[in-house]
Amino acid sequence: MKKIEFMDTSFRDGFQSYFGARVLTADFIPAVEAAAAAGISYFEAGGGARFQSIPLYCGESPFDMMDKFRKAAGPNAKLQTLARGINVVALSQQPKDMIDLHAKMFKKHGITHIRNFDALNDYRNLEYSAQCIKNAGLHHQVCVTMMELPPGCEGAHDAAFYIKTLKDILNSGLPFDSICFKDASGTANPQKVYETVKQARALVGKDMVLWIHSHATAGIGESQYKAAIEAGIDGVCLCRKPVSGGTGQPDLLSMNHVLKGTQYTLDIDYKKILEANNVFTECLKDYFFPPEALAISPEVIYSPMPGGALTANTMMMRDTGTLNLYPEVIVEMGEVIKRGGFGTSVTPMSQFYFQQAFSNVTQGKWKKFADGYADTVLGYFGKTPTEPDAEVVRLASEQTGKKPFTGHPLDILSPGIPEAKKILEENKLPVTDENLFIVGAFKTKEGNKGLDFLKGNFKISVVKNAAKKDGAAAPAPSAASTKSSGGVGNYVVNVDGKNYKVVVAEGASGGIQVSQVTPAEKKAVAGAVEVKAKLPGSVMKVNVSVGSKVKKGDTIVVLEAVKMETPIYSPQDGEIVSVDVKKGDVIRANQLLVMIK
Repeated sequence: MKKIEFMDTSFRDGFQSYFGARVLTADFIPAVEAAAAAGISYFEAGGGARFQSIPLYCGESPFDMMDKFRKAAGPNAKLQTLARGINVVALSQQPKDMIDLHAKMFKKHGITHIRNFDALNDYRNLEYSAQCIKNAGLHHQVCVTMMELPPGCEGAHDAAFYIKTLKDILNSGLPFDSICFKDASGTANPQKVYETVKQARALVGKDMVLWIHSHATAGIGESQYKAAIEAGIDGVCLCRKPVSGGTGQPDLLSMNHVLKGTQYTLDIDYKKILEANNVFTECLKDYFFPPEALAISPEVIYSPMPGGALTANTMMMRDTGTLNLYPEVIVEMGEVIKRGGFGTSVTPMSQFYFQQAFSNVTQGKWKKFADGYADTVLGYFGKTPTEPDAEVVRLASEQTGKKPFTGHPLDILSPGIPEAKKILEENKLPVTDENLFIVGAFKTKEGNKGLDFLKGNFKISVVKNAAKKDGAAAPAPSAASTKSSGGVGNYVVNVDGKNYKVVVAEGASGGIQVSQVTPAEKKAVAGAVEVKAKLPGSVMKVNVSVGSKVKKGDTIVVLEAVKMETPIYSPQDGEIVSVDVKKGDVIRANQLLVMIK
């Protein structure tokens, strides 16, 4: 009987798939200890969105989390994290010095294995990071990323494409210790999985360790795993209750049951696993489990959305009051994938796809390109599996002012550590390797969220249930401070020819405050130009105040929705006479932002 290895992904991918990765360290560490006591010795312990979410939503250091995880799991446990090739744990491409620092920092903080993938299956994007991972003394697991194409599409994502990708990796000479076939959306047809693994096994020989990673989102995860095992896979990724199934990975006990009566086994003590699951369930008893995380979502087969991204995106849409748009966005995502060159729907591509679909729904088709999607179709993330739609490439080039690029993305990136060091010194923050990496990895065009975290300028946003009343727990929008989806903000409302200021506040001491606009205020705004939000979201930055002089084209406000930053530009030269939002406000489409005269 062949023993199939498994990795417990509950504490990384499970958290991402169920809670948008927003889980406080102190809440789950007892569950890690219980899992180790039950005999589990291989854990996914961080990386991916669990690196980003910890400082941005939990207000914690991701490196401190890794240290605590190592202590709880024990000195001999295998701890694996997820990296995205040249993106490592960021959504944007990282320069060579940051890629090297990533491997060194994760090694320093207790990680033993790194699973490394490229959403475009461009082996060039894996070469440098592979060498850095090996130089740091870590196990490098290289990936081929999988999904099902939307109906009517062909040219990639069949068994022949995956074997070609694997041959490219082998021929490149990049160093690796094991291979994983990664289907973040859980949509790859089980027969295609079988054919791919069967051919891969014949190609690499019997001694190479092969893994498969998928999700239960579309309801076929166990079928994929069984097909892969029968074709020669060595290891599978599994979650445990209460974060298994749904948008998470197939369940450990369920998969164990599927293998009964076959020549394969997971070799677990189910009674000990049940005990560990009880501890885990107790740890998360106060967390809000989004309904979409618990359900099978067959529509993702036609618009492949990863389990880890689905819930992260719906959580962000809840934050900004746009969850009602999700059905339209998921349909539009299929169109975005068709015309974008068939990069695999896995971070960061899944986020770029979703951002572009969101933009197409809220602002009109191809009227506003998400930065990541534009860079992808223009070649700045590497070579897409097939050529993107020519019209989309043309529009992206026109809007961004960038020409299509065919070179290596790493060749056009400036070193990141000197810039990060300068930022830390200017803000009188300790220049440690950890701080350098946090500042470098969270840099965006409009700011630096890593710097905000280190300066204490963050808001904890961990979604839990409201206090129980009469034996029932009603879900709250937030346990700590996630904003509600109501129209929180400042408004001017005209009733029967009279203007009134309306302030809608949140929380127990909030409510609605109304006062009539004074003659001075009325005079100030007479003839002024209203600048309104083009889409719903939250206010990331306000660059002006009343009295500020602006030029046409100046960035006056930056909005953020589904991790997409949208600058709002001044439509004219003038003076700011009214600022009607502040940083952190949740706003609706067409809501007044500022007035210029």
